[in-house]
Amino acid sequence: MNYRETLDWMFAQLPMYQRQGASAYKADLHNTEQLAAYLNFPETKFKSVHVAGTNGKGSTSHMLASVLQESGYKVGLYTSPHLKDFRERIRINGKKIYEEYIIDFITKHRAYFERNQLSFFEMTVGLAFQYFAESKVDIAIIEVGLGGRLDSTNIITPEVSVITNIGLDHTRFLGDTLGQIAKEKAGIIKKGIPVVIGRTTTETKKVFIEKATTGKSDIYFAADYKGAVYESDLKGNYQKENIKTVLQTILVLKEKSWVIDNDNIKKGLEGVIANTGLLGRWQILNEKPKVICDTAHNSDGLAIALKQLQDEYYDRLHIVLGVVEDKDLIGILPLFPVQAQYYFCKPNILRGLDEKELEKKALKFGLTGDSYESVEKAYKAALQVATDMDVIYVGGSTFVVAEII
Repeated sequence: MNYRETLDWMFAQLPMYQRQGASAYKADLHNTEQLAAYLNFPETKFKSVHVAGTNGKGSTSHMLASVLQESGYKVGLYTSPHLKDFRERIRINGKKIYEEYIIDFITKHRAYFERNQLSFFEMTVGLAFQYFAESKVDIAIIEVGLGGRLDSTNIITPEVSVITNIGLDHTRFLGDTLGQIAKEKAGIIKKGIPVVIGRTTTETKKVFIEKATTGKSDIYFAADYKGAVYESDLKGNYQKENIKTVLQTILVLKEKSWVIDNDNIKKGLEGVIANTGLLGRWQILNEKPKVICDTAHNSDGLAIALKQLQDEYYDRLHIVLGVVEDKDLIGILPLFPVQAQYYFCKPNILRGLDEKELEKKALKFGLTGDSYESVEKAYKAALQVATDMDVIYVGGSTFVVAEII
């Protein structure tokens, strides 16, 4: 198989949560543990940082990777989902995994994957861990895919665990209260391994303290961080919170003898995009008209992104909006401004919500506009109408942003 055929096989043969939803979610680690044994336990051959959270875990992971790269380390970075190319998920010092490595890995182990009916995610975690082990990375930043306790990445024993925040998302799998979701995320806290917690509520803080106390794990809260705070090239207002989480995590790593100085931190935070290739976080795609895209896709993330949108200056606001069908529209649609022209669209994935359905539901909240059968058509329509003094915001789903960057 060539690279395209290899990816087509991976996507088509194996259910994947990002494309299909509930049918791809497996609620145990049995397959991943068996795969790790089959591959001779690659996860034990490199140091790691494990990052979970409802929002901000991707940005936090990229920031940590960038700072460690600036400190001279060979750094693996595993994140999901990808925006344009599957290889974005697995990087070393910002460079995407080689196509040939993916082809060879899948070809070599395909019979095992088919025999054991591994999910897309389990297989991809095995690929990433093997790649990092064989490449002899000094440390890898591993972002949780979904939840924490039962996520395929949760076979590592990291230097430090990080939980950015807790919001209501993926409630079908993780529970429908902040406390229940916090318990799932807290599943990455390992006995005797320190944990850094980003934003908390009274309800979630109690869960984290209880889990850390039971496992005799030192617990640190980003809110208690008292050191110098640095700027980042990631410009979303929500990054201020993530930066403090990163800085607190770096303090913990330094206590574990990782050599990171203030200059490394400053350069790392200022060079996240250049060092790691991160896309889609309050990304400015055009200036006249100003086009902003952001991957925020739940009420917690959208509330912050849309608040920042209010601070923009414009004559008219155009919003290209698409979502996936399991999204809590009653929770997110009231957050969007009524004074905007909407371009409703369906992201090109199986679980994308029909654009007409989205338009109908949005109208109940006073959001008006037209519907388009693709993201591209919606975006082009907005560009044709907008003047130099207007702003276009593209979002609602990672998959919408992926189609226009």
